[in-house]
Amino acid sequence: MKKLERNAKMTVTEMQSRIIEEIQEWKKKRNAILLAHNYQLPEIQDIADVLGDSLSLARATVNTSADVIVFCGVHFMAETAAILNPEKTVLLPDLKAGCSLAVSITADELRAWKAEHPNAVVVAYVNTTAEVKAESDYCCTSSNAVDIVRSIPEDQEILFLPDMFLGSFVKNETGRENMHIWMGECHVHAGIAPDQVEGVLSQHPEAELLVHPECGCSTSGMYLMSEDVLPKNKTHILSTGNMLKHSKNSQAAEFIVATEVGIIHQMQKQNPKKQFIPANPKAVCSFMKMITLEKVLAALKENKHVIEVPAEIAEKAKLSIERMVSVG
Repeated sequence: MKKLERNAKMTVTEMQSRIIEEIQEWKKKRNAILLAHNYQLPEIQDIADVLGDSLSLARATVNTSADVIVFCGVHFMAETAAILNPEKTVLLPDLKAGCSLAVSITADELRAWKAEHPNAVVVAYVNTTAEVKAESDYCCTSSNAVDIVRSIPEDQEILFLPDMFLGSFVKNETGRENMHIWMGECHVHAGIAPDQVEGVLSQHPEAELLVHPECGCSTSGMYLMSEDVLPKNKTHILSTGNMLKHSKNSQAAEFIVATEVGIIHQMQKQNPKKQFIPANPKAVCSFMKMITLEKVLAALKENKHVIEVPAEIAEKAKLSIERMVSVG
């Protein structure tokens, strides 16, 4: 039985190797680049030409000479790439790879909100649809949201959307009282609760705590730090890209990671002697995990699925995205 299991595992590995070889061949044929978000499956992360967070991936799309961009992420990311690169072919290997946060506000809802605050500046998190970006003044990611808001005059009213946890973090960091926050959330990050974090921290008291600002525990984390319940010197609220940088540069041996668990693969690769513990092992984005090696190969061979944004929407959305790419 054990021998059969070993053979089965070898067969899976061999199959993956063949698919990867084919992917590399088709990338050359089509002059394609493969971009992958930090939450993707390990085997997708391992073959990516560029691996990173939303901001670094958006920047990578405008700096590439490739004709084809294969985006291993979710729909709004591929849309953003298509808006920034209308002359290139942008492929999303699975059209069902959506985002619960992106659908938490529609363009109609945003227009109604803007009507209630006619003089406000709209700052939209990148986790939004192209239609919402077209109604926004600025886009941002978790790594530059604070800088974006700080760049706006202090007396200017702001509508921040759609993530309430990131919004609360930004409001706390900037001290902006004239900032209104949409009550949206990422179902994965919202599921990382404060009591879970405290429970894991009690088991690993020497560990540093890395928290994504989208997490349900981020707002309480800021409060608990102010009350000295969480150690200020060991608690860091960071984007995924900055989590990777911090864990690489830190002298700590253990880290509790409060974000989607996919990032731990890259953390462990970069730091094989360090330990990374998920704050919630069930924090898995099923949308991110839809992209597989087989689907990447099919995308390259069959030109699927091409992501296009209507010219009128793309033109309006481009300015807010370019502002995001230029900051931070």
